This record gives sequence, structure tokens and C-alpha cells, in this order.
Amino acid sequence: MPLVVLAAAVLGLIAGAYARAVAGGFGPEQDARRESRRAEALAALAAAARAVPLPRPPYAVEGATALAAALVAWRVHDGWVLAAWLYAVAVGAALAEIDRRTWRLPDAITLPSYPIVLALLVPSGRLLPAVASGCALGAVYAVLWFVRPTGLGLGDVKLAGLIGLLTGALGVQATVVAGMAGQVLGALYAVGLLLARRATRTTEFPFGPFMLAGALVAVAVPGAFPGALQGAFPGAFPGG
Repeated sequence: MPLVVLAAAVLGLIAGAYARAVAGGFGPEQDARRESRRAEALAALAAAARAVPLPRPPYAVEGATALAAALVAWRVHDGWVLAAWLYAVAVGAALAEIDRRTWRLPDAITLPSYPIVLALLVPSGRLLPAVASGCALGAVYAVLWFVRPTGLGLGDVKLAGLIGLLTGALGVQATVVAGMAGQVLGALYAVGLLLARRATRTTEFPFGPFMLAGALVAVAVPGAFPGALQGAFPGAFPGG
């Protein structure tokens, strides 16, 4: 297991470098409207293809991706579910960086991830609970967007469905933890901005990074999916 975690961390560093390159190819929403979104996505992929897969200062994206990959490899033991999560770690790193810089979660990255994650989850036998959780979390965020469209974007709704798929493969508890953790982390950030007098109660900020961080919290919390500890400590959870 330590070797798997170490290998995942190294791959995370490389994936983080590519994620940073992809993120650099996407601009603000107003710029995206002035050009073909497909051309923008192709340009981002071309930038990634030219990138040297080595960490670069300030190392934030690469470091965060490596830590996330190591955490996932440590906690998720089903091979196909792990593959889906490692893919999501790389994609999530790019989405978080894009949203942080441009307040966008591009469909060019989010939507193709659905069939990829679904294909990876099919052999795991966890497809049905994953789809159910994805629909449920996506529906919750769709309602939140409908009630307050200025607080969430449709990109957040699409990302919520993807997070629901991934966490649903771990268990319903993981999906609940991910949804709640994302909201709590976003609220704590908002409170921090208020206390620092850097925002008001109506100030908006990109929410995608907090949703993705919430998904990682669901992976990290031991009680979020009891089956995850079954492989690490056989016999310790007879009812799991």
C-alpha cells in the first residue's frame, strides 16, 4: 500500500503540471463568448501537449494534486473505483484552477468526464449507487441554482453530478459528507472574507474549488464509507 500511495503522489505531481497547463488555456466567460468554445478547448489541450510535466513555482497546483492523489490511493481500495477517482483528481485540479482564475467550470472538461467516469465504474459493480447519488446531488444543486442563480452557476450543478457519481461509488454516506463539506468550506471561506473586511454579505466567489475539496473530505473521513477501511484493517469491521 505505501508504494501505491507513493506512486499516486508522483503521478499526481505530473498530472498537476498538465492540469496547470490546461487551465492556462481557458479565459474568462466573456472572452469565451467571443470565440469558439471548441477552439478554446483544443488550444488548452495543445498547451498541455507542449507542457513539460514538471512542477513549477509556486507548485500549488502540482502539490495539491499530488496530495489528493495520495489520499485517494490510501483510502480507496477497489481498483476500478480508484481509477475513476485518480482520473477525477487530475480533472478536478484543472477545474479548480480554472474556476479560481476565471470563475468558470468549462463544459469541455466537465461533460466528457461523465462517460469516462461511468465507463471506469462499470466493472466495479458500483454503477447503480453511483448513478443514483450523482442524480441526487445534481438535483440538490439544481434546486439551489434555481432558488439563487446568482450564488451558483450551471457549471456547479454539472460538477455536483460528477461528484455524486464518484462519491456514490463509495457509499451514500460519502455523497452526503461531500455535499455538506463543500457547503461548510465555502461558508467558512465567506466568513473569513467578512472578518478580514475583504467582502460583504453579497460578495460572490467561485464555488467549484470548495465542492471539490468537499469530495476529498468525504474520502478522508473514516466514517464516510466504512468499506474503505475494510481493506486496510480486515476483520475490524465485521458488519461492514
